[in-house]
Amino acid sequence: MTSIVSVRNLRKAYDGGFEALKNIDLDIEEGEILALLGPNGAGKTTLISTICGIAVPTSGTIKVGGYDTQTEYRKTRDLIGLVPQEINLEPFETVANSVRFSRGLFGKPRDDAKVDAILKQLSLLDKKDNKIMTLSGGMKRRVLIAKALSHEPRVLFLDEPTAGVDVELRKDMWEIVADLKATGVTIILTTHYIEEAEAIADRVGIISKGEILLVQDKAEMMAQMGKKQLKIELAAPVTDIPAALAHYDLTAQDNTLIYTYDTQGDRTGITTLLNDLQKAGLQMVDLQTDQSSLEDIFVGLVEEKA
Repeated sequence: MTSIVSVRNLRKAYDGGFEALKNIDLDIEEGEILALLGPNGAGKTTLISTICGIAVPTSGTIKVGGYDTQTEYRKTRDLIGLVPQEINLEPFETVANSVRFSRGLFGKPRDDAKVDAILKQLSLLDKKDNKIMTLSGGMKRRVLIAKALSHEPRVLFLDEPTAGVDVELRKDMWEIVADLKATGVTIILTTHYIEEAEAIADRVGIISKGEILLVQDKAEMMAQMGKKQLKIELAAPVTDIPAALAHYDLTAQDNTLIYTYDTQGDRTGITTLLNDLQKAGLQMVDLQTDQSSLEDIFVGLVEEKA
């Protein structure tokens, strides 16, 4: 696929020597949803701000749609829509006028039909004449997205789009993001919610201490890095694992044996394990498998980096 955003050797340092970003290399493919995961202070917002031209990089290059963000700023900014974390809207303005104003800032001609189409897409059309101050928190977040889409960008950055939003509204926002992708918009979102990345992202990037630890297709990441566990419930508790089973990756918890195996291996070893359990005189009551979640992978990578 074609990269619409290309970042090379990006570094952002502040007075005093603190490096918020350390030689970042990142390609964002056109039409994808990329989720950037990382703990507080990892550099997620700094990375977005630098790509969007809000912060100036110390070194490195950023290209959006083939244009350099430093030397061709206006061209790159026209291609980008940004939804910030903070809800900062004019409370006494109407929804439609707020979106029209954002469109005008980019030199776009007035187009009420286009504004209405954006509002309809975000389920805001019936609120177009309402003042911002009358809207719920979730609706205000939708207005922020509408404003970011008003100049018809090809790339949309969402910085913690569901922060402070309840579970139901969060799922509504996921549907909105999926609908936007269907129209061809490339979406990059930062999030603290692991389930958000699992639910809607095509690829996941993990950032910690200003460095990209990994960027990978979500499904491939789960398959390659995720481990499966077979939980074997026994009729009686086990204090020690029998010597005949010592070569298996087993741990004992009361009356449960936990067997960890690689889903990508030639053999899982489950069949021979169950046969050996029977030979060892251990009576099985139940079996259950668990797949490592994206959260397990994320926590493991960050802990390795720490």
